[in-house]
Amino acid sequence: MLRQRHQLFVTLLVGADAFIVVVACFLAWCIRRDQVERWTPEKWETWFKEPLVLFAVPIVLASMWALGMYRPRRDRTLSGEIGHAVKAALSSVAALVVFLWLVGNRAITGDAPYGTARLFGVEMDPGRLQLVSLALILPVMLGLHRFGFRLFLRTIRRRGWNLRHVLVIGVGRLGQITCRTLDRNSWTGIHVANFLSHHDATKRTTCLGRPVLGALGDLESVMERIRPDAVYLAIPTSRAGVLPGLLKRLERYSVSVRIVPDVHPRYLPQNMVVNELDGMPILSYRESPLYGLGGITKRLLDMLGSLSGILLFGPLMLMIVAIVKLSSPGPVIFRQRRVSLGGQKFNIYKFRTMYYVEDERSEPAGWTRRDDPRITPIGRWLRRTSLDELPQLFNVLFGEMSLVGPRPERPELIAQFREDWRGYMLRQHAKAGITGWAQVNGLRGDTSLKKRLQYDLFYIRNWSLWFDLKILWLTLFRGFVHRNAH
Repeated sequence: MLRQRHQLFVTLLVGADAFIVVVACFLAWCIRRDQVERWTPEKWETWFKEPLVLFAVPIVLASMWALGMYRPRRDRTLSGEIGHAVKAALSSVAALVVFLWLVGNRAITGDAPYGTARLFGVEMDPGRLQLVSLALILPVMLGLHRFGFRLFLRTIRRRGWNLRHVLVIGVGRLGQITCRTLDRNSWTGIHVANFLSHHDATKRTTCLGRPVLGALGDLESVMERIRPDAVYLAIPTSRAGVLPGLLKRLERYSVSVRIVPDVHPRYLPQNMVVNELDGMPILSYRESPLYGLGGITKRLLDMLGSLSGILLFGPLMLMIVAIVKLSSPGPVIFRQRRVSLGGQKFNIYKFRTMYYVEDERSEPAGWTRRDDPRITPIGRWLRRTSLDELPQLFNVLFGEMSLVGPRPERPELIAQFREDWRGYMLRQHAKAGITGWAQVNGLRGDTSLKKRLQYDLFYIRNWSLWFDLKILWLTLFRGFVHRNAH
């Protein structure tokens, strides 16, 4: 019954996606007709060929299937759903262009005797105008469609409809965490109906208000009696030896099985990923999210942003150089050893804001205090406006820092914090940044180290290019002048 409902659900979703693609194709075609050709087709075949519906629909549906958008993923976030829809739309348009070029479709690639149009200052023939319009319209429409669809599902699931009733095997701490987590996220529609003890025998009858139907020895009879939609294995580490046999016994039943690892969340700062190598499953337990394509896109953003910042703030930096030079003796640029990605050390650049001393090792280690007597008058103003950090744009350009990331610390402070704060070294899974999630939320200067660590780990766990752009946007309003900047 569950499988039949899922098949019906997927069929309706495929139909809705196909309808969205058809509408997007006709909108792009109408833009082409309105801007260039300005006439109604004389042949009826044109209404089917020129909008590219016959090509676009199967390509888009195949892309969405390849990205797993027709699998039952109740725990997928809204942002993840939109991201996959946009990715499928853009990759489909690229595949459509290649396909049309290969088959030599004259509706797009042929000569256009009806003139050209300008889009974003670029002159285009009718075919290119249509494809560019489709590349802009399709991601927006598919993203909005999937966003509204998921929002609708979340609403009805919170009201008790479209639920999946699951059995949790494990009544200990891990099993109770699993149950509470699923209860808090009611939008998934996953309802814990029953428990089964992870022991061989039990006298326990309830757990968190749900019935405990027995122990591991009763598995077969329980599965036959209640027929759950899914089984969650929340087996503690002390009983991990029963897991292989338990999985083998569950192979007899057509039911989804999910394993909840007995690992405290503090040890999982990044999302775990399961890969396979020659049939051997490999669980990526801890890995930087900035490797691969993510790291390339972030580096491109850093290079473009740092170059733009240097050109934009260049005149201001020259003025600050002159002011610092005239205000007190000593070098204009302050250099200090800091630590970035993977423990790599580098020299951070700042405008000097303190009175110069020959040997900075004589200065006490630690953060500067409010009204610190070592700070010059002009340095105090530079710190309050964060203008002293403008030279770090060169650190970003050289690849030593990023525009966005955890703030870099001194090696001697890291040696202290790594012993006092569990998880502190996980900050180094991302390149140090000029600004960051902690900074735009007011955690600057001598503020709570624990809170700063929480915000930094949240940033690493949830990193995306859009998250970086959001932080950069918030920096314009919260990142320069702040009461905690001193």
